[in-house]
Amino acid sequence: MIHSAQHAASYYAASSAPHPDHAYLQGEHTADVCIVGGGYSGLNTALELAERGFSVILLEARKIGWGASGRNGGQLIRGVGHGLEQFLPVIGEQGVRDLQLMGLEAVQIVRDRVARHAIACDLTWGYCDLANKPAQMAGLAEEAEHLRSLGYAHELRLVAKDDIHDVVGSQRYAGGLVDMGSGHLHPLNLALGEAAAAARLGVKLHEQSEVTRIDYGPQVQVHTAQGRVRAQTLVLCCNAYLNGLNGELGGKVLPAGSYLIATEPLGEARARSLLPQNMAVCDQRVALDYYRLSADHRLLFGGACHYSGRDPKDIAAYMRPKMLRVFPQLADVRIDYQWGGMIGIGANRLPQVGRLPDKPNVYYAQAYAGHGLNATHLAARLLGEAISGQQSGRFDLFAKVPHMTFPGGKHLRSPLLALGMLWHRLKELV
Repeated sequence: MIHSAQHAASYYAASSAPHPDHAYLQGEHTADVCIVGGGYSGLNTALELAERGFSVILLEARKIGWGASGRNGGQLIRGVGHGLEQFLPVIGEQGVRDLQLMGLEAVQIVRDRVARHAIACDLTWGYCDLANKPAQMAGLAEEAEHLRSLGYAHELRLVAKDDIHDVVGSQRYAGGLVDMGSGHLHPLNLALGEAAAAARLGVKLHEQSEVTRIDYGPQVQVHTAQGRVRAQTLVLCCNAYLNGLNGELGGKVLPAGSYLIATEPLGEARARSLLPQNMAVCDQRVALDYYRLSADHRLLFGGACHYSGRDPKDIAAYMRPKMLRVFPQLADVRIDYQWGGMIGIGANRLPQVGRLPDKPNVYYAQAYAGHGLNATHLAARLLGEAISGQQSGRFDLFAKVPHMTFPGGKHLRSPLLALGMLWHRLKELV
């Protein structure tokens, strides 16, 4: 099937840097490694391997960065996974600490990649976790102390309720934790810049090349409508868009819809009245709000999380009231762009990085649970280490953590998770 040759309509697509089209796969090809998926995971795994001397062919069903990599909120935030202490019985105290340190390294990988390849993606430093209730400030203070205990190299500061207006022009919050080692960027331009860097290193990129079948074995054969790749190693980086390509992996990741709107340009003065320090911010609720400014002074406001598989009929009508609860002063502002996309969520919220137990030459990375901008880059680093034989133990640490297959099969697992999320939201009201 040949899909649309365009990115999904969004502010990012409308403001993306000029970029080439990559031809669809035709005929027979061979490579050391075949990667399926042209988002951050696939692109960065390709970069990691090409830098180590591997020949790589990457297949993307639509356009490079078409999925969550080109549509997300653009928030580059420290950390990987949620509630890592739950894994103490499996990987021990040192293992949990190693995961926490890798969550800091993940942001540094992005920082280094942007600098090394001179990627123009509006990278801006500064982020704030916003407290919805005074009681949450204690947790943010503990987070700051924990980060310092890990040797976090960037400025952290607690902001009291009386001073939070210096961060966000809203009366909704009880304070926050500023982190100058996290920030925000233009996600599609990052993906396109990484694709250009991969191509310069010799990676063969093919768009409009949906994989129709995989023949597993000591040498994998990956089929598209008009071509085939033979490779020693296969890496599946499809996340929420796996679409039945591998049932074993598909049952462990739940696609969930997330949505954004972009206002008209507000002008610098009005934009800075909303976010005076141009930080990305995120609140503490289960159905969280996250927002930031674009380089041309729009407010990009995101949130919601749908497990139904159906997008709202009118995303702007759905999201605008959420924005106005935070910024009622924007009642007169036009919404210029509205879009959504699918993120991949696993049952324990830890990214799934490993290899198939019965297919030792098939690797995968998926299920970033909304933290994909940094976690994908870390996953790619770990895949590069493992495939090249670098025995760091880091890949094995992730691979040790078991990941539950969602109950209920393809049609029931989304409603079951939606009920679980409703329970967590009701607990917030107590």
